[in-house]
Amino acid sequence: MTNPLAGLFKARQKDAARPDPLARSMRLCGEHLAEQAGTATSRHARLTKAIGVLTASLATPSADSFDALLQVGQRALEAGDESALQLALGVAESSTELRQRSKGAWRLRGLALDGLGRGDEAVESYERFLALQSDHGAAADVVRRVDTLRRRRDCLDEAAGLFPEDDCPLRDAAGWPTSRTAPEFAAYVRAKVSEHGMGDPSVRRLIDLYAVYRRLVERGRTADPLLGGATPIDVSGLRGLLAGRTVCLVSDAEELTAISPGPALDAYDLVVRCDSAGVRDQGTGVRTDLHAVTLRGAAPWAAPAWTRPAGIRLVFGDAAGAWRRAIRQRLVPGAQDHVGDASLRRPLSDPALLGEDGWDTRTTTTAFTTLRLLDFLDVSPRLDLIGFGLPGHLPPEEAEWVMDRATHIDDSKMRIALR
Repeated sequence: MTNPLAGLFKARQKDAARPDPLARSMRLCGEHLAEQAGTATSRHARLTKAIGVLTASLATPSADSFDALLQVGQRALEAGDESALQLALGVAESSTELRQRSKGAWRLRGLALDGLGRGDEAVESYERFLALQSDHGAAADVVRRVDTLRRRRDCLDEAAGLFPEDDCPLRDAAGWPTSRTAPEFAAYVRAKVSEHGMGDPSVRRLIDLYAVYRRLVERGRTADPLLGGATPIDVSGLRGLLAGRTVCLVSDAEELTAISPGPALDAYDLVVRCDSAGVRDQGTGVRTDLHAVTLRGAAPWAAPAWTRPAGIRLVFGDAAGAWRRAIRQRLVPGAQDHVGDASLRRPLSDPALLGEDGWDTRTTTTAFTTLRLLDFLDVSPRLDLIGFGLPGHLPPEEAEWVMDRATHIDDSKMRIALR
């Protein structure tokens, strides 16, 4: 494809009287093309083509340069890197100057600012778009996004005010919270937990706010991640479902067949299984009230386990993208009543929950992650492990953690009580 740089500058020289906003957009396009030379992806190729169309329109009096300009902005959004997003913003600003009542221009500006993390400014642009849009039903995605950004801002506002004596990283120099990323917020939470401890009411509120913020970040990227009418639950929702209920976590140990604990499980309000446990009926029955699974590699689970009915299903995974795809594509409709949301995606390393160092989430067993979560929530009067005391059913470090906290171990080590 012919690089449109030469055409850009020839067009600029040919028409010195061109409106300043359009001339500015031409300059930004040229600078972006020069910066991307030799490193362009297929998305950048589409952006380059759109710039070529814009260039041609400038040399054709009958062509609509404004539509071509908006198309450049859209292709820049699709390219997605910071340089392309800056180009999209520059194009959007030129577009709103050229036509102040253009819905497309204001929506483009909002999307570009949103992509750059400038949430407050994005809301202003989205509101200008909505003011020009008579049918808000047709712009439901923008309405939802405005609500999400406002709620995220509220979280940051409150979090920044919890420790007013701090030089809080969630504030800018003027004292107002900025649109910080989740990792920066997480680092602030860890620092406050280390400094003041979990007993401090402000720390606990900070953790709650971080959990809400993370949930809003994840939901903002995934329109509807749940299938089959399942109800999403966050940390508070899971705590409410567990409160006051006795719980047992059952392994898939073949040795359980010999003791046939199936009827004994009826003594518990909640039976928990992990990964493929419960797929084979080995005397433990198939009752599963909570099923937990960890996404690992290309084959994250065995299909039969996911068709088993479970009141609650928790999906763990470090990679946010893989987690969102699994939630959208792999859950079996009707196989679960509740599904854990993004706040329950990585409980061991998330400072809104445990936030513990020393556990490699890529190799930690699903059973241990689930156990630590249940133990941390601390709302079950009885928490037993069945089959996990047998050799080889937990890695040494995890088994040591369990034994150190056990309140009772039966003679066969088949049942270990943590409460």
